Amino acid sequence: MIKKILLAILVLLSFQMKADNVFLSDFKTTHGAIPFDKISISDYEPAIMQGIQEHEAEIQAIANNPEPATFENTILKMERSGKTLNRVLGVFYPMLSAECDDALMDISMRVSPILDEHSNSVTLNEKLWKRIKAVYDNFDKSKYTAEDYMLLKKTRESFIRSGADLEGANRDKYKELSKKLTELTLKFSQNCLKDKPRFQLWLTKDDLAGLPESTIEAAAADAKAKGREGEYLFTVNVPSYSPFMKYSSRRDLREKLYKMYNSQCTEGEFSNMQIVKDIVNTRMALAQVLGYKTFADYNLSSKMAGDTKHVYDMLNQLRKAYAPVQRADMKRLEEFASKMEGKKITIMPWDYSYYADKEKDAKYSVNDELLRPYFELSNVTEGIFGLASKMYGIKFAENHDAQVYHPDVKAYDVTDNDGNFVGMLYTDFYPRETKRAGAWMTNFREESVDENGNEIRPLVTLVMNFTKPTETKPSLLTFYEVETFAHEFGHGLHGLLAKGKYSSITGTNVRHDFVELFSQFNENFYSEREVLDGFAKHYKTGEKIPQELVDKVVASSQYAAAYACMRQLSFGFLDMAWYTQEKPFDGDVMKFEQDAMAPVKVFEPVEGCVMSPQFGHIFSGGYAAGYYGYKWAEVLDADAFGKFKEDGIFNAETAKAFKKMLQAGGTVEPMELFKEFRGREPKIDALMRRDGIIK
Repeated sequence: MIKKILLAILVLLSFQMKADNVFLSDFKTTHGAIPFDKISISDYEPAIMQGIQEHEAEIQAIANNPEPATFENTILKMERSGKTLNRVLGVFYPMLSAECDDALMDISMRVSPILDEHSNSVTLNEKLWKRIKAVYDNFDKSKYTAEDYMLLKKTRESFIRSGADLEGANRDKYKELSKKLTELTLKFSQNCLKDKPRFQLWLTKDDLAGLPESTIEAAAADAKAKGREGEYLFTVNVPSYSPFMKYSSRRDLREKLYKMYNSQCTEGEFSNMQIVKDIVNTRMALAQVLGYKTFADYNLSSKMAGDTKHVYDMLNQLRKAYAPVQRADMKRLEEFASKMEGKKITIMPWDYSYYADKEKDAKYSVNDELLRPYFELSNVTEGIFGLASKMYGIKFAENHDAQVYHPDVKAYDVTDNDGNFVGMLYTDFYPRETKRAGAWMTNFREESVDENGNEIRPLVTLVMNFTKPTETKPSLLTFYEVETFAHEFGHGLHGLLAKGKYSSITGTNVRHDFVELFSQFNENFYSEREVLDGFAKHYKTGEKIPQELVDKVVASSQYAAAYACMRQLSFGFLDMAWYTQEKPFDGDVMKFEQDAMAPVKVFEPVEGCVMSPQFGHIFSGGYAAGYYGYKWAEVLDADAFGKFKEDGIFNAETAKAFKKMLQAGGTVEPMELFKEFRGREPKIDALMRRDGIIK
């Protein structure tokens, strides 16, 4: 049925297609940069449909080729097919997260099931699958490179995991479930975006006790933008929510905002409570059609971890090591809070950030507001770019002529020390209503080599939600925001430095629990004195950050490490609990979540508060049965950075060896890459030592 609808739409759109639709040919710009000034919302849908039609014709030609299947006429042809579709989706999907209005959302709702149908028509093409199997069964490794074999291996694996080996009714069931999952995850994501504006905490001047000037100014600016000058607006967007929870001395208001934040998408038009159950059950059913007991079994079979046992082994090992330290830390914090308030205080979840900041400040005399003046965004950008230049021999120059999709966005040309073009980097730093919360890196285009031997360099974008400039101050970052920038830039380097022939296995296209190694690794440098001292300077005076403050930042880096670990473990346990279900779930989402987090809970559950309906990473993102990957990669990144600590953090040979890992992408299995760099398999000791759990 969908196939008939698709064909009808294609016929209709063939008459409506704009002759100047920019997506229908290679971008005629320097380095193939995105010509945002020539793109209109109305271009996306017809270009996607045209791209599907072209790709379908290419796939049919490959599948029906009468010649015997070879790597060249099957695997390579597939890898290089779908140029128009890849070109438009390479822009469409990033815009859906970074600059999305109702019109773009409507397009996504219309095209998502059609794209899903097209994807299934490729992976479930029996003739094509037989050719892939024939190439794999007869592949002579001596005649090809290891990279060629990895492309073949992952193509075969991808088809099997997408139902290619299924027959009859199971094939139809897989297609139906896949389509349903696409619709559900899209609806979940859109509900998260649409429900957020509902939560607004409007305050007067008398309600601002404890809040720093920068936070007050930002709240006043947000209120003014809504026509309510003289008031102050706080929301559940992180740049507004986090400083309020950390600095407001009004416990009643902290509780109110906390409950707003943690009741998103729980009721009303944009509720995700039923959608959570539907997504979990659909993923379980998909996995079982493919022969797995649970979705976690299915997902982990293609990951570095391999299976649920290895995941739970790591989660429980960390739980046993960190839980006693966290309990002792919490007891000490409650004693501190009680002494500070002159009465017995039991720390509630809306209290933790507030009292932890006060204790950290008392212990180290350092806090976000003391540090903010030294982390002006342009200086931080210069410092982060400068470290990459020193480590990996690349340079960044702002390209004022490049088109961008929003006035806040900047574009940079990235070159190596010989002036060769490495790629283009776009930065998008500030929150807006058309952008989802959080921080991420993505690609408009990935690195590859075309059929003529020309290297196609990547176009990478970093999207964040930092504190905005006000009328009197530039954007001044918290130390956490500096680390967030460093984290996403680590992903960016992974994309920019990619060196390979095939886009599907270069850059960040690696095993999912390996990808965070490179982002988390990059955070390590910003607790190092030599790095901070190189760029952190007062935004007014230009004075370098005092050595005393640097020492305190370094000394305080272990503060609350046990709490942070337990918090991440709670997310990992919740994720695994949802996706190790063997039977359809139709219970109480809130109770299920509480039970799942019980082994690592820090606070007692709060009535009406639940995380799952807004936990985009595991329900609408790519981390279903994969959230453990953050801690898994943290073990890797701490161990990798341990080598820099041993050799010197600016050691050229060590940086060269790490750059080799960055460049390899998914062309080599991750454990092989890590063992080549470190000389052995990863150990947990470096992480525990970094966190102060062991000395």
